[in-house]
Amino acid sequence: MLSTGYVDNARSGDSTPKRRNFCIIALVMTELFPIRTPVGPLGVVVDAGVLREIRFLERLPSARGATPGPAARRILERIAAYFEDPEAPFGLPLSPRGTPFQQRVWQAMQTIPPGRVRSYGEIARQLDSSPRAVGNACRRNPIPIVVPCHRVVSAGGIGGYAGATGGRKLAIKRWLLAHEGVAL
Repeated sequence: MLSTGYVDNARSGDSTPKRRNFCIIALVMTELFPIRTPVGPLGVVVDAGVLREIRFLERLPSARGATPGPAARRILERIAAYFEDPEAPFGLPLSPRGTPFQQRVWQAMQTIPPGRVRSYGEIARQLDSSPRAVGNACRRNPIPIVVPCHRVVSAGGIGGYAGATGGRKLAIKRWLLAHEGVAL
């Protein structure tokens, strides 16, 4: 939602010409909803009823956040359903922010069904690009799990996850793939 208007910078009684500056005030409707999952706490960012981002949190916040409205509640329910059944379709309105190339990679990832993987190279050939560029787009995926970058692997193994080649994030990728029945 945007509100526009003019601000008068001249003081009253001033003989100098009045100068007007255009101001835009953006009212942000973004909310973060923390949820507990088998891979650890996640922060689900909903903006005007659309899934914008999923963050891997170190811990759940101690303060209670906003109560989700109907759209946010549906998003949270669909994510929870995935953890119960990896075949559960998300069917969510998404609005990830990224470059046109990143958007193309993220669209390609969404065509990989649960229980299947594709290599960075396969997606690169599909998009007439390079495996490294595909990997960089995967690293910047703001909606992991729903936009399944965990289903993209290297030609010789599991590859990385969310910019990590070890530690908690790679353990999350392994868990998600095992949850979907993929053995690497």
